[in-house]
Amino acid sequence: MTDVPELKLLPIGIDATGSREEFDSLGKVAVPADRYWGAQTERSLLHFDIGGDRMPKAVYRAYGYVKKACALVNAAAGRLPRWKCEAIVRAADEAIAGELDDHFPLFVWQTGSGTQSNMNVNEVLSNRAIQLLGGTLGSQHPIGPNDDVNMGQSSNDTFPAAMHIATVMAIDDQLLPAVRHLADTIEAKAEGWMDVVKIGRTHLEDAVPLTVGQEWYGWAGQIRACIVAVEASRAGLHELAIGGTAVGTGLNAPPGFSNDVAAKVAELTGRPFVTAPNKFAAQGSLDAMVRASAGLRGLAVALMKIANDMRWLASGPRCGLGELKLPANEPGSSIMPGKVNPTQCEAMVMIAIQVLGNDSAVAFAGSQGNFELNAMRPIIINAVLHSIRILADGCDRFREFSVVGTEIVPERIKSYVEGSVMLVTALSPVIGYQNAARIAERAIAEGLTLKQAALASGLVDENLFDQTIRPLAMVGKGLSGA
Repeated sequence: MTDVPELKLLPIGIDATGSREEFDSLGKVAVPADRYWGAQTERSLLHFDIGGDRMPKAVYRAYGYVKKACALVNAAAGRLPRWKCEAIVRAADEAIAGELDDHFPLFVWQTGSGTQSNMNVNEVLSNRAIQLLGGTLGSQHPIGPNDDVNMGQSSNDTFPAAMHIATVMAIDDQLLPAVRHLADTIEAKAEGWMDVVKIGRTHLEDAVPLTVGQEWYGWAGQIRACIVAVEASRAGLHELAIGGTAVGTGLNAPPGFSNDVAAKVAELTGRPFVTAPNKFAAQGSLDAMVRASAGLRGLAVALMKIANDMRWLASGPRCGLGELKLPANEPGSSIMPGKVNPTQCEAMVMIAIQVLGNDSAVAFAGSQGNFELNAMRPIIINAVLHSIRILADGCDRFREFSVVGTEIVPERIKSYVEGSVMLVTALSPVIGYQNAARIAERAIAEGLTLKQAALASGLVDENLFDQTIRPLAMVGKGLSGA
């Protein structure tokens, strides 16, 4: 074409059946006629038909930002004709919006650099741009997947950039809102129970009192600390490898390309992305992803503790601890009528287990960088995005179907406090540790109440006991740390 083709407003889709011929450097390949992908995508579908694990669509949507930013920067510098840029940008916007998701079919298990996913994006955007310009699909004219869509780029710098963008957006848009909402809800429940005294437990054994609110406030504090850690883990993800091309030297990338593209991605996404100051580290390792996964692991550990505490405290209703009553969301047994189980707590524990497993895979894969490239990228981004997705969804369901509707059982809580021998701890400063220990041991051995054993010791009269053994006075101020 010598004339500048007109960009048409054509709907997404190819009205065709059968196959069409596409080509790459190895030759010609038949691809489905109703798909935008090309030869390299089709080869990958054949050679890596392994399991049912597909590359997360979030990666391709993030790639849309990379390709759009590169096209805009190349056009602004005069390297890419404006009309080509407009066609690529239109197609990239469709990818960002998820409108081209059906055309990104590749498996997670592919080349470790993500080259085939990069080429999948290049081919789809190329063919969609060709369609918008009225050209022939598969011709690579007037928009080429390598020369135009991939101008100044390599899979080795664009795929880690897409990984970082996808992860940051998933953390910001999915995970953190869900976790903050859960922490807020737990904290609100805590405030309502701050004066309800209960018996504490350490080593699974009776301990001194605290309040139900203090216990729940501790859970909220765990989650708040995890939020801070997850937020901090994003710092390395804001650095983009784009501009390093094949090995970090920037070969075939124009001067200033890395800074300009990172700035454009930041502008397009509204996130503080910058160019990675050390492209060799950014491409030879995946350390930022490993650190982000560690933040997710820390959150999973806290959530597992909280979910386990809740289901133990709700155990019963007659023969367990029975301090909490969880919402009855569904029948708990196919054989035992009336049974209700702590299903949301169990789901959260399983989510946490999966996240810990994902993190182990990420850490192992992160250790497998060789020379100028870590070629374990697909498994890492799949694992991290999977962890984010199930943690976010799990926090929402756990909050909505368990935490919000959880109630306390005051009578059971009061009975445990009244029956506890560990209240004797308050007597220790008055009559000495050894004397207090003998009172506790006698109460346990003879089946006496603490008061009965204390009075029988002759070391304590009723007035001293009643003034000293006051559970509410033992719980401190809680929130102040006093």
